[in-house]
Amino acid sequence: MPDVTQNSNSSPTPAPQPAAVPEGAKPGRGPDRRATVVDRRVGTDRRLQTTAESGYTGSERRTGVERRSDTGLERRRGPGRRRSDDRKAAEEGEMTVEQFEFCMAIQTYKKVNKKMYPTWTEVLEVVRQLGYRKVMPREIKLENVPEPRIFPAAEEAA
Repeated sequence: MPDVTQNSNSSPTPAPQPAAVPEGAKPGRGPDRRATVVDRRVGTDRRLQTTAESGYTGSERRTGVERRSDTGLERRRGPGRRRSDDRKAAEEGEMTVEQFEFCMAIQTYKKVNKKMYPTWTEVLEVVRQLGYRKVMPREIKLENVPEPRIFPAAEEAA
């Protein structure tokens, strides 16, 4: 059976010649970029340059001034900040009665509802079921968060 893919009138064409490969390059790829790596450790240290020399136009961030807003939730202690006795005991593995009650309530909720990881809404529900109510304004600063209803002490006892 004749080959229908070849035209019988055409002459055989020579195979294409591969392009010249530059030294240090693999066929079908560009030049080896590893040969031209500049060691960034050589030269001037950018941290020692002035703002004008480096061309940086942003604000200076190495002033030593605290940039984070003070929310009252910071865990890091600076000079003069000490951990409370409750905090020290909790970090050492000792729990107060309130902490133990909360942990056991969460464990019970997880077991009853067959949930390994309760949502924050469910955790808040457990806290309310333990009898906790908001009876005083918050001591931390939260931006764009309205203060929820505060229960007077008379309603709490009822």
